[in-house]
Amino acid sequence: MTESAKRICILGGGFGGLYTALRLNSLPQNVSEPTEIVLIDQRDRFLFSPLLYELVTGELATWEIAPPYAELLAGTQIRFVQTSVESADLAAQQVQLGTGETLAYDRLVLALGGETPMDMVSGAAEHAIPFRTVEDAHRLQERLRELETSEVDKVRVAVIGGGYSGVELACKVADRLGDRGRVRLVERADDILLTSAEFNRKAARDALSERGIWLDLETSVEAITADTLTLNYREQADELPVDIVLWTVGTRVVPLLQSLDLPRNERQQIQVEPSLQVVGHPEIFALGDLADCKDASGQQVPNTAQSALQQADYVGWNLWASLSDRPLLPFRYQHLGEMMTLGIENATLSGLGLRLEGPLAHVARRLTYLYRMPTVNHQIRVGLNWIQQPLRDLLSV
Repeated sequence: MTESAKRICILGGGFGGLYTALRLNSLPQNVSEPTEIVLIDQRDRFLFSPLLYELVTGELATWEIAPPYAELLAGTQIRFVQTSVESADLAAQQVQLGTGETLAYDRLVLALGGETPMDMVSGAAEHAIPFRTVEDAHRLQERLRELETSEVDKVRVAVIGGGYSGVELACKVADRLGDRGRVRLVERADDILLTSAEFNRKAARDALSERGIWLDLETSVEAITADTLTLNYREQADELPVDIVLWTVGTRVVPLLQSLDLPRNERQQIQVEPSLQVVGHPEIFALGDLADCKDASGQQVPNTAQSALQQADYVGWNLWASLSDRPLLPFRYQHLGEMMTLGIENATLSGLGLRLEGPLAHVARRLTYLYRMPTVNHQIRVGLNWIQQPLRDLLSV
């Protein structure tokens, strides 16, 4: 980097970080004042997380939903560094990387996402499986294979959390195991999907019922061991045998962010302006799960992949604008609806005046996500594979 160049460091390569980098890369560069874009993530692959559930059933392959950054960023001006971020000196505007390199920055983007807290219940960290990364999905696949090839009569799976992730995961696991499975969904509230549209909630309830998934509402988890799960319903504890416990409850900011002296809310999320600049720190932008964001109209922005994708467009533009003396744009969130997978080739969708469920919603969901994949090249590769798959299935019969 030349002395006149500006450097933008983007910490985290999820939806917020990667799509911000790609948006920046698409904007015109000032030849006399070039900008270096550095994307930093400790993994070598991006994860299109809404499709992670399809790995459990083998409907999709890892390369389709988790392409390498090297592939996605080929031909761009983005420099990718695979490493952890050890610390950040906000006063000196520097970040210390796990490689030992120190990077000075002119603009910093915090897009590190969150992590699943595994210390909420005794035994969860040792015996439960979270479901946030490709490694989590592969760990679950391996455990399921072990049990499917064993002599156990029933494979007993408990999914903790009746939110989107818990419901989608329970349906996929139930479809994979079929009659061999005994799946239960545990939720502390008195219903599942409390923030979901009623149409989608009903479709989810029906999907759970059709698959024989036992629903434990108003129930909390007291303890987990290697082969038992202790539940508490109305102050009555019950210890149940279990083969797999899947933990989908909660999210918290990563340790690095907790060490930064930045304004935050009670959930430790970083508070941002509608421009997505951190309050009191115009050189720092934050988006995604770690950001406490109210948009230009004052509405609270939910921490979803949909939100992060929209925020990334604004952050990319505002970074560019802030370095080229242009006005920054206040973020305006648009709720485009919600989609859930509810088993193999089954889904529900509501939004923009549409309400679909079943196979048609499954196709609409797939096409929507295909369109939102990060690069045209990856969209083409995945799309062609999806088109050819039915023919391969037919030839293999």
